[in-house]
Amino acid sequence: MTTNDDSEPEPDETESDDGEPNETESDDGLSHPTRDKKHVRALTDGDYADMWVFCETQGGELLEVSKEMLGKARALMDQFEEDYGDEEDVVAFLMGDDCEGLAEECIAYGADVAVYHDDERLERFLHKPYTEIAAHMARGEGTVESTDWREYDEPRYILFPATNNGRDLSAKVQAELDSGLASDCSDLFIEENEVSNPVKTGEPGVKKTVEKVLHMKRPDFSGFEYSTILCLDNPDRDFHPQGASVIPGSFEPLEPDSDREGLVVEHEMDIPDDWFRVEITDYDRLEAGIDLTGHDVIVCLGRGIADDPTAGMELGLDLVDAFEDAELGITRGIVTSSYQFEGHVEAYSKEERQIGETGQVVAPDLYIAAGVSGAVQHKVGMDESDTVVAINTDTDARIGDFSDYFIEGDLFEVLPRLTAAVEAGETALEPEAVADGGDDDD
Repeated sequence: MTTNDDSEPEPDETESDDGEPNETESDDGLSHPTRDKKHVRALTDGDYADMWVFCETQGGELLEVSKEMLGKARALMDQFEEDYGDEEDVVAFLMGDDCEGLAEECIAYGADVAVYHDDERLERFLHKPYTEIAAHMARGEGTVESTDWREYDEPRYILFPATNNGRDLSAKVQAELDSGLASDCSDLFIEENEVSNPVKTGEPGVKKTVEKVLHMKRPDFSGFEYSTILCLDNPDRDFHPQGASVIPGSFEPLEPDSDREGLVVEHEMDIPDDWFRVEITDYDRLEAGIDLTGHDVIVCLGRGIADDPTAGMELGLDLVDAFEDAELGITRGIVTSSYQFEGHVEAYSKEERQIGETGQVVAPDLYIAAGVSGAVQHKVGMDESDTVVAINTDTDARIGDFSDYFIEGDLFEVLPRLTAAVEAGETALEPEAVADGGDDDD
């Protein structure tokens, strides 16, 4: 239990061996580590506005997911104005070394305002300074020059990327702002919500309609179900900003408009040297991994290649090459198998190409699953695909439950025919042609 009472607590009492109460020994500071902890409450009746988007950068460039979130935020706030008649902004916020140009790029991708903090020490993500700067920005603290563009206490909504750094930062910033967070979301929308929970209404048996609620959808139970998370105010406190982290690949970025007008603001804040106690003096750059997101087509191979792993992998690569913008993915079953691959195809059997709950999450226009059983863990990684085509000899395979087209057949026979159909241009605008392999004779 927390308390705001500054008086010294009475000593706790325990029973002695003979049943008589005894005072405990003096507190050593360890037995009750939270006794004097004060809970920092969020603002009450605060003024909230705008949707903020943390735009993560890497190597001097905006991550693709940052552009995706800006596009979704733009659509949400345009609809917000239409629904409520209030014009509120999309605010990009970012930090790093020499990032003013990236802030301007955020405007081109849909932001109305871009707030950036420039410091050469922020080239790489660091927990303490990134958290403190982000919270400082959100609260509107700083010089007049860096804050006079806004007239509210904190953002109404705030989005983070569900990347390693984004997940880390989102939890810390939302805790710092004393609000909540829905993690790893794949869809967002804003609408009113009626609640009857007395914790939220303040009175049993009373229903209350809350407007401008951000509905945050996320996969649960390994993608078998989806939950919608709401961040609703209690009568005696505000849970703002309503926060979410977004799975990369969930949304489409806008086409950048270099002529789009917006406000770019440099944030000012004194940063103690103590926040940079850890210094990176030397490092090695690892080879870049494989990014399966952002492609029009993904060809994913599963355990169905077991009869001839090398040949199966080659057939998958042939199909990838037939498309203009495609990549090869694999299931965890291949990563953990003892399959023997010969020649260059062995490089395609590594974990970096794994799709699923513990791998990459993709959302292509076309997802071709060849020899994939469809475990729920795999479903998490591809469930947002526009069109799913499954190839499997087992008509009861779970992949059929979430496929648009199911081809009953051996991938060693179907993939060559499908490749030939794509190369002949028979599948360009007709998904049905993909489903039957482009051959009317069978």
